[in-house]
Amino acid sequence: MADPTPMIAAHADWSLNPRKRWVSLARRRGGRWRAEAPRLVGDPAALVAELLAEGVPLAFGLDLPLGLPRGFAAGRAEPDFWHFLRGLTATPEFFLVSPTLETVSAARPFYPARGLRGMTRAAHAAALGLGGAAALSRWCDQATAERPAGAPVFWTLGANQSGKAAIAAWRDWLAPALAAGAPLRLWPFQGGLHELLAPGVAVLAETYPAEALRHLGVVLGGSKRAPEARRAAAPSLRLALDRLEVRPSRGLRLALEEGFGTDAAGEDRFDSLLGLLCVIGVLDGARPDFVPEDDGVRRWEGWVLGQTALPRAPETSRGE
Repeated sequence: MADPTPMIAAHADWSLNPRKRWVSLARRRGGRWRAEAPRLVGDPAALVAELLAEGVPLAFGLDLPLGLPRGFAAGRAEPDFWHFLRGLTATPEFFLVSPTLETVSAARPFYPARGLRGMTRAAHAAALGLGGAAALSRWCDQATAERPAGAPVFWTLGANQSGKAAIAAWRDWLAPALAAGAPLRLWPFQGGLHELLAPGVAVLAETYPAEALRHLGVVLGGSKRAPEARRAAAPSLRLALDRLEVRPSRGLRLALEEGFGTDAAGEDRFDSLLGLLCVIGVLDGARPDFVPEDDGVRRWEGWVLGQTALPRAPETSRGE
């Protein structure tokens, strides 16, 4: 039987550029989901306030890192990532991207500001006092049998990086919001997804569209940056919507048919829908609310919503 509890599910594909931040929303009423076409996030605090004003729980997936590598977190005074993030408003220099390794430190870990000859992740790890390039990554960043590796949290160069998204979200939204007492809860640091949900509260969870793509069985016959590849994925996306009993709005049906547009933000709109269906899948039990029984994951590193596959080489990837 479908859960009749009213609910809002959301997912935002994040970027340093606000014009590439798109959110997909779905509302559950009477046990049925209705999903809307992606829209620009705008001011994230205002968006969350708008959604919470509807008086129902909000599960909000974010395609950005929520957590720190355990080697970096070792020895910190804070008990967990939630307290660490909340305290970042007192150290704005933390978000300054280092132009060279000489300025990299635990107080300024993001690197590099630009490409340099001979630059390596191993050297970045060494500058942070970590034991090798693998220690830059969290356990959930590592490759699994189901999908390739994600990018390390503090790396800020190239297409395969998530550091700039982390800076934009942590500095400009999450740290100030938590410090001000905003009704935000962070999964999995503060508990399981379902136990955290309540009216007037937004539960934030990290997602990874490459993970969601595989869970949903979406067939992508080329780069998601190509409109024709996104259009070709529409039939498998519609099947995923049907399996999850999510009814698309007219605008979303049109977006599917058009491959989410031909502009550069088309891939961001595409990813926002993948993430939304990931969130709904966990809310409705199609995927488990799984988090490894590991203190480092639950306190500091975090996890990817819906992920059940463990890294191929966990002992190496933990950087312990």
